[in-house]
Amino acid sequence: MQKYTSFRIGRNLSFLIDKKASFVVFILLLITVGVTIVSASIGQLYISPLEVVKALAGAGNDMHQTVIHSFRLPRILIALLVGMSLAVAGGILQGVIRNPLASPDIIGLTGGASVAVVGFLAIFSDDNNSLVVSINWLPLSAFIGASVTAIIVYILAWKNGVSPIRLVLVGVGISALMQAGTTMMMIMGPIFQASQANIWITGTVNGSKWADVKILFPLVIALLFIVLVLARNLNVQELGEEIAVSVGSKIQAQRFMLIAAATALTGGAVAFAGGIGFVGLMAPHMARRLVGSAFGALLPTSALIGALLVMIADLIGRILFAPLEIPAGVFTASIGAPYFIYLLYKTRHS
Repeated sequence: MQKYTSFRIGRNLSFLIDKKASFVVFILLLITVGVTIVSASIGQLYISPLEVVKALAGAGNDMHQTVIHSFRLPRILIALLVGMSLAVAGGILQGVIRNPLASPDIIGLTGGASVAVVGFLAIFSDDNNSLVVSINWLPLSAFIGASVTAIIVYILAWKNGVSPIRLVLVGVGISALMQAGTTMMMIMGPIFQASQANIWITGTVNGSKWADVKILFPLVIALLFIVLVLARNLNVQELGEEIAVSVGSKIQAQRFMLIAAATALTGGAVAFAGGIGFVGLMAPHMARRLVGSAFGALLPTSALIGALLVMIADLIGRILFAPLEIPAGVFTASIGAPYFIYLLYKTRHS
């Protein structure tokens, strides 16, 4: 039985599709649809899954349609897009750095966004503890913070090119510096600022709006398409620099494009959901166990696993201590921390 089937777009673009990976992706898509329906169903007002399907199709009870379309669906979609973004960014960084422990959290991208958010709250707050500009500028500041941090890490790691080991060492140092800066500003600022910043840093999709979806959706879809096209470059780079150069790969240019894509995905995710941690670390490893290490299959699988992690974490946060809502980042961290320790143990003994 053939393991791969060919797929061609036009005359010059063709792919080999792993049949097992296609099946896994299909199953994950079905699970994602199921979680979406369940998440839209559960809340202070319970709506049966059948009514949810009717509401999504534009039929059924008017009140159900209002609750689902106006409040629950934007939140679910943001959780899905954020999970996909963080997971794919983690997969890219693990491939570029060739380190299974690499993730947006580890190399400082999330920390840079956090500093920018706390700085935004500190700079634009008046003596009455009120913001003097619209809170809608907060996502932009987070995106800028992640992007500037990535540029700093890239520049400091450059020495006749960027090597994986320098990138991760500089990233870890910058991440620690950003965390220290965030903590200092939270301590020195007013209590309301620390409270707001702490919720955002933990990571939550509460309060998501359709306006957020309209911004994040095209960004994520475009970046995912670009990353899938670049996936073959990741496969070559994993073999080592000497082999990559010998087959004609422009390593530094490809590495720059991949890191830029990972930064944009991370910046978009943390801009609208805060610093949800460990998704970028866990999802690629889970995907690797299901479909192997080829990035053409690994990245789409990671995206769906990341989406499920954030969606389920948000669902648990909404229902476990209702009516109190716990940020999704609390539950991803509670899963991710022991998983991180497990990965360290496996890496040490492999």
